[in-house]
Amino acid sequence: MSKQDTKGLTGRRAFFLKGTLAVAVGSAQAEGRLRILGSGRHSLKMPAIGLGCMGMTYHRSFIPERKVMITLLRQAVDEGVVLFDTAEVYGPYTNESLVGEALEPVRKKILICSKFGFQIQNGAMAGLNSRPEHIRKVVEASLKRLRTDYIDLLYQHRVDPQVPIEDVAGTVRDLIAEGKVRRFGLSEAKEETIRKAHAVQPLTAVQSEYSLMWRPVEDSVLKTCEDLGIGFVAYSPLCRGYLSGYINERSRFHPKNDNRATLPRYQPEAIRANWPMIDHLTAYGNQRGLTAAQVALSWLRAQKPWVVAIPGTTKLAHLRENLLAAMHRFEGSELKEFSDAAERIPLLGERYTGESAAQVNR
Repeated sequence: MSKQDTKGLTGRRAFFLKGTLAVAVGSAQAEGRLRILGSGRHSLKMPAIGLGCMGMTYHRSFIPERKVMITLLRQAVDEGVVLFDTAEVYGPYTNESLVGEALEPVRKKILICSKFGFQIQNGAMAGLNSRPEHIRKVVEASLKRLRTDYIDLLYQHRVDPQVPIEDVAGTVRDLIAEGKVRRFGLSEAKEETIRKAHAVQPLTAVQSEYSLMWRPVEDSVLKTCEDLGIGFVAYSPLCRGYLSGYINERSRFHPKNDNRATLPRYQPEAIRANWPMIDHLTAYGNQRGLTAAQVALSWLRAQKPWVVAIPGTTKLAHLRENLLAAMHRFEGSELKEFSDAAERIPLLGERYTGESAAQVNR
């Protein structure tokens, strides 16, 4: 449908046909509410909601048809999404390949984030590896899969205790000087590591899990980011789908392609025990025409003006649902009252176990 064809449309239908977030972005620009990650020449400007692409090929209960996901990624651009998050280890490799193929025609309009930091052997993760020579090798391969000559934001996926963070930051600094990378980020890093890396190569963003179900980053990481002028990107802002209310104790996760099958939070007893959080989201949302997911994303967006969320999805309907969260704002004392009530809800289940738990907050 052409622009001329949409002139006579009003209301919800016209809103979607013109692009869900595109409309929101126009409003945000007028009010100066676009997010800025980082500072100075290392900064990025974007809407508050991007797209996590991992689940399109990896770690979820089914792998959708590739052509369907290519269509979804291109629809996301039409809807106003700017930030797309992937990594070499997602698949491994298949996620970057998908993102590269889908977004090549619109590369100059969007921002691509990817990550290094794992050793991959026989198609699986085999520990960590952030040695400088390995970082360079990963970046060269990622550029080919992504069909681009630069990565907008390159993260160290997990901090490697065997490699000084100063060496990692120095390697990325050199890649930036060569034009292969534009900006540097860390994922799941603690305050000390963030400060050391930032002193060598200014960080644009720190990426960590953050949602109403997981808030420890508020204790020191967010304060460090604010102090240093670093942006924050929240992955799993819907707690791997739980905060959407679509997961219940009868949900089944694929034992080989869905990490939720082994995570304590997603066992039936934890899902039942934590349901008061869904009730809390629903009670607020029902009075304002919002879904549970939209309330959760709106809450996250309200925490800091330099926080961006990257919920993942494989469905256009859920993409649009997530993006519409950008239109809601907590008014007056609503945010504090809502947050305080959420914090009083006891939660059952750790987010990670075993090796995965040992690799965060380093």
